[in-house]
Amino acid sequence: MADHLPPALLEACVVVGASSDKLREVYQAISNNGTPEQLPLEPEVLHVLAPPFVNRPHAESEAVRSHGKKRRSFLRKKREQLAPSQAGGREGSEVIGVTKDIDLMALPQLCFPDGLQVTNEQKDEQFHFLVFTDVFGNKTHGVVMQYYRPILEGTSFFQNGPGSFKFSKLFSAYSFCVISKYPYFTALKDCLSCLLIQLRTCCLSDMEETVKEFAAKLALVPVPPPGQLHLMFTLRPLTIVLPSREDKEHPAIDLDLHLPFFCFRPQQLLQVLSCLLQEQRVVLFSADWARLTLVAESFLLFLQPLSWQQPYVPVLARGMLDFLMAPTAFVMGCHLSHFEEVAAETDDLILINIDNGRVSTSYSETLDLPEVPPAAADCFTQRCQSLQIHFDLHQCHHASCADISEQRAQRRAWQHNLNHDIQRITLELIVNIFRDVSSHLNYEHRVFNSEEFLKTREPAEQLFYKKVLETHIFHSFLKDRLNRKMDNFARMELSTRSLMQKMKALVKVPRRPTVQEIQARSKSSITESKLSKRLGMSLPNLRDDQTISFQRNTQLTRIILSDPALRTPPKPPNVFKLPEFPASLSFNSVQNYYSELIQQLGKAIFSVQNENSTLLARFYYLRGFINTLCWRRLDALGDFQNLYKTDTAIFPTQLVTWLVDTLHRDERQQADKRPELRRLMLKVKTDNEKLLVQPDEHVKKFALPRKHLLQEEFVRCVQECGIVQDVATIHRLFDALTDGQQKQVDPELFKVFYTFWKETEAEAQDVNLPPEVIDHLDNSECVYKLSSCVKTSHGVGKIAMTQKRLFLLTVGRQSFLEITKFRDIQDVKIASAPFLLVRIPSLRIETSGRLEVFEANLKTDTELWNLVVKEMWAGRKMADQHKDPQYMTQALTNVLLMDAVMGCLQTQRSVIAASKLAYFDKIKHEVPMMVPETTSETLKHKINPSLDLAEPQTVHVLLYTPGQLTCNDSEGEMNPKLWVALSGGKVVVFDAASWSMLQDCIQVGESQLNCMLGLVQEQVWIGSQDSVIYIIDTHSMSCNKQLNEHRHEVTGLTVDSRDQHNSQQTYSCSCDGTILQWDSASLKVKRQHHLSCDRLSSIQIYDGALWCCCSDSIVQLKKSGTPQRRMALPDDIRSMPSSFSSFIVIPERGQLWTGCADSGELCLWHTNSHRRPFKRISLPGSSGVTCMIRVKDQIWVGCRGRSGVGGQCDGQLRSQVLVVDAESHAVAKELQAHSDCIQTLCSAEDRYVLSGSARYDGKIAIWKVE
Repeated sequence: MADHLPPALLEACVVVGASSDKLREVYQAISNNGTPEQLPLEPEVLHVLAPPFVNRPHAESEAVRSHGKKRRSFLRKKREQLAPSQAGGREGSEVIGVTKDIDLMALPQLCFPDGLQVTNEQKDEQFHFLVFTDVFGNKTHGVVMQYYRPILEGTSFFQNGPGSFKFSKLFSAYSFCVISKYPYFTALKDCLSCLLIQLRTCCLSDMEETVKEFAAKLALVPVPPPGQLHLMFTLRPLTIVLPSREDKEHPAIDLDLHLPFFCFRPQQLLQVLSCLLQEQRVVLFSADWARLTLVAESFLLFLQPLSWQQPYVPVLARGMLDFLMAPTAFVMGCHLSHFEEVAAETDDLILINIDNGRVSTSYSETLDLPEVPPAAADCFTQRCQSLQIHFDLHQCHHASCADISEQRAQRRAWQHNLNHDIQRITLELIVNIFRDVSSHLNYEHRVFNSEEFLKTREPAEQLFYKKVLETHIFHSFLKDRLNRKMDNFARMELSTRSLMQKMKALVKVPRRPTVQEIQARSKSSITESKLSKRLGMSLPNLRDDQTISFQRNTQLTRIILSDPALRTPPKPPNVFKLPEFPASLSFNSVQNYYSELIQQLGKAIFSVQNENSTLLARFYYLRGFINTLCWRRLDALGDFQNLYKTDTAIFPTQLVTWLVDTLHRDERQQADKRPELRRLMLKVKTDNEKLLVQPDEHVKKFALPRKHLLQEEFVRCVQECGIVQDVATIHRLFDALTDGQQKQVDPELFKVFYTFWKETEAEAQDVNLPPEVIDHLDNSECVYKLSSCVKTSHGVGKIAMTQKRLFLLTVGRQSFLEITKFRDIQDVKIASAPFLLVRIPSLRIETSGRLEVFEANLKTDTELWNLVVKEMWAGRKMADQHKDPQYMTQALTNVLLMDAVMGCLQTQRSVIAASKLAYFDKIKHEVPMMVPETTSETLKHKINPSLDLAEPQTVHVLLYTPGQLTCNDSEGEMNPKLWVALSGGKVVVFDAASWSMLQDCIQVGESQLNCMLGLVQEQVWIGSQDSVIYIIDTHSMSCNKQLNEHRHEVTGLTVDSRDQHNSQQTYSCSCDGTILQWDSASLKVKRQHHLSCDRLSSIQIYDGALWCCCSDSIVQLKKSGTPQRRMALPDDIRSMPSSFSSFIVIPERGQLWTGCADSGELCLWHTNSHRRPFKRISLPGSSGVTCMIRVKDQIWVGCRGRSGVGGQCDGQLRSQVLVVDAESHAVAKELQAHSDCIQTLCSAEDRYVLSGSARYDGKIAIWKVE
């Protein structure tokens, strides 16, 4: 079924068996020569029953006939007749065609994989399951029931001949195959079990009509929308439940996922999963056909979010064994009786015997393939031991159920919880295997550096990863990671990061082992003791894996201990019961059935209107689907429009597009009269135009360049290889490598530079400091540079550099001797020390508080060490003064790049070239580095929200949400959060307790975001330039709701603080002057106002009164929406020209404070006298006001600075935050921390103020409030 059509349970119901002609031949053969039972027959398709079973009246069908081509995916009736044998001897019978996804030629074999035979006894019914896959990878599912009936019912064989009572009856089987696009194996098996009861009591002549009635009922059953809403319907005598999919990307799970745990031990399960991850040729065997598909489906579900991309045929009939000769990877299933034959005839197969739990190959009894990495495997094995996979053990303390429906409900609930546990365990396995992949991705250029990833693996694991990294299944997984897909994998990987990983994500530093990691590594004997002897020697073999493996193993240990997170039972799903099926299946009866269903859904919508928006969305979706089936297009569009306010994640874009395209002229006219439908149709049109541009889905592997690189290509290559992302730094590196030459980099030079960088990185992994040295260092320190053995004023040894200090490793019994901390350095210079008759260059370092000057005879390395120490010194000073750790990180990167440039150039000018990377030392000499004392005392910290991006982004809006705003289910969700809106609709979220990044990118549209508002219903509202208000769920961190009522750019959001308990009074405004009052629970507009003005830029509520900031005036509105008072822009400012940019009302003082975009002063007004401001406060050094907030009795003002032109960042401060005393009207503080215009201010519980700046700076400063 195509995506643009409503999803229904039934695709087709096919009856397969021997034709009546064949059965007569069998009868005649037995009559003539007494052939015994087990006569083989050729199965045929007897009947194909598919929707629609009820036709619309002619007048109505004519109206929609022009759109029939759109419904290609429905199984339509063909006018031609089958041949007599195909039709089962019924002349003129009308047969329904099936979709091209289903091969009717192969279906008879699959329905009778063992062949169809005549028997002399009636066998029990048997079920098995099929999966069909088309060339595009789309799956169709089938459930088959084999039911035996007597041949020629009512006739006794051999009544008149010899041996007339030898065979009193002969039996032949019929297969009833229910085909669906959805994998409802259990539900469809239950349905066929209900059909079986009817078949046992009906005669052969009535069988087709019975099956048709059965199929027609299933065709009325819709498929539940993604999410926690299951559908229930009654098919006498059983009540059947259709579980919903978790989301659009995942299939519904309607099978027992613990079946493989009955068949295999955890070690064998891991072997099978390893084979699938490596895309081997896998064949499953069982004596029970049903087990093949159920176990195969379970294994593929265990791989999620990785999706099997290769051929998949879980049931191979006896005549299909040649499929196993296919040269590609596959998963197929065979009967156990073919095991020896398959093993002998084919090579390189993985043979999995489900019945005895053995995994072998076609050439060996054992499996000789790389295994899953042991740390992940051990974790999985431990998890498996905690699973409770026996229902009887679970039920032994419960009372026995006298009602079968109750017993089935208990079993379903138990299975639902168990499936959830199994999925969590297998997802954790996948996360533990691929956790570090994201560290080797370049998102901007869509590059995966596989070679570097492999170097971080343990030697014993590398073969496994080499094979996996070459597979289609991993390639598809990489696409999702590069698209920053927030799926279950991403959520678990994020939630199980260690604290160290979170802090490393906050400050990007080149990979080096910390002291803590070195210490733990030496204790666990991961590295060899000889590594400690190699300090300062020639470069060793690349051995990056040791540190990373330690991190990974300790991380897994932590995950194993965090059982409560994994054992949290899922919330019980909501169940909606469909009406009873109509007694007759006439057109009117079916319409009445749909009308009753729509009525029930209407009641369900009303009951959860203001309580559960997620459930409400599912009811709207279902009602829209049923309205579509009833051709009530406008009602259907109305229901789907409501999904924008409830859950856009399940919005059926293609179905809605199809509905809009099929509207008749009169329907389109009616839709134009309904504003919400007019907006929907416009949005569908614009969204479809966007879809014409295909997103970039390619994935590149990093490869060294083969041609000369100009600056732009050089930037791309450096970013792709993961050395550094910052464009400005790469430009300086380009200048260094092209020093004195034409402005392009030779590919051979790039290769030498890259190799030197990686070898230096690898060498650092071998550093193994002795315990007496480690005791003097902080746990987070890393050794970044180590000199050769040199003579110093403190003795002979090696100089080591960390991000905090220089220290000396003395020769002999290595001991620690601190040279200096970078923040304590007073001076660094090059001198010369006498040696015999010559003078040797040396480095002299003066430290504050020490009289003695440290001197080291570094010889030819003196100039490099001089550059290194000065850069680190300057970086540390800037980091300390600006309270911004990224300055130190940048200085470290500059130092390592200098080292690599010196190593690869090897020319007389290499020091000059390297000096071009000494950025902080350079600006220290060009611009005064001292931060004003007031700024230093008030500034607490700075963070960089653009850390993962190539260039800084403008911080457009900041929002602080206190801890109690978020979900109370777990303590981890109680921390306050900082929401940061960056350019291009990106939202970054920080934990405001540790300032670690929680979400690196929530995409909220593609336009600039103007305003944010936190509500107590676990929502953050965001107004965008594209006229949409986006709503982020603070629990799931997903943007799944939209408000589309505004027609122009949304510029302001506010909530009445007096109504903090339920936040019902929420307001939004757009630049055209439209103001909407919302019921934030139902997301409906309660009231609408329009203000005549040039541009409405923001709104605020004070004491229940709504104040509006327009370009030319500040307006207070009455409750009716009419202006009560208006403060016009003063004439002298109006002539500049300028406009109001921000305002604050102080109700208790009766004051209004206003700021203008191009005026360096604040205007103070009396709220009851609006003719002119009563006072003006001059803002020193300011050319305009961008934003203002009130904190306690202070007014914090974000200003645009006067110095400089065009916002060019050359080290000068471009803007400042001014703190004005609200009582004395004096500027109390002038704070300077940003080198570009301040865009936004927000308060964190009146304890801190946060300021965000434009893109040349792109930082967030955190200020202490007195």
